[in-house]
Amino acid sequence: MQELDPGVMLAVLLEMMGIWFWLLGLLAVIGLVSFGWLLVRERALVASRLVRAQAFALLAGAGALVLMAHVTKSGFTDAGGPVDWLLIVAIFAGGWIGGTILIYALMGWWPHIPGHERLAALFARPPPGSLKRSSRLPSGRAGS
Repeated sequence: MQELDPGVMLAVLLEMMGIWFWLLGLLAVIGLVSFGWLLVRERALVASRLVRAQAFALLAGAGALVLMAHVTKSGFTDAGGPVDWLLIVAIFAGGWIGGTILIYALMGWWPHIPGHERLAALFARPPPGSLKRSSRLPSGRAGS
C-alpha cells in the first residue's frame, strides 16, 4: 500500500468497529452541534463548567482506551514500539477532548431540559444540617 486511500481506511474502520463507528460518529456530530449552538447562545465559555467538563472527560478518555482494546482484540501489553504508545496517547486525548465537548454541552443545556428538576433530585445530596444525629445513645450502653 503505497498511498493512504480514504476508502480503504473507511473500510478497515467499519470492519473493526462495526456499529460503534456509526454510533460514535453520530454522538460526535450531536456533541459538536450542541456545543456550537450553546456557544452562540451564551456568547462565551463558562470557565467553571469547562473545568468540571474536563475533569469528567478523563473518564471518556479511559473509555476510549477500553473501546480501543476491545475493538483491536489486544491489550496494552501488546504495544511494542514508541509509535504504539503515541497512538494510545492520541486515542486517550481524542476521547478526552470529545468528552469535554460533549459534557460541556450537556451541562450547558441541562437547565433547559424539561423535567430536569426531577432527575436532579434523584442525585441530590441532602443539605448540610438536615440529617441530625441523635444525641441519645442506644439503650443498654453506658456513655463515657
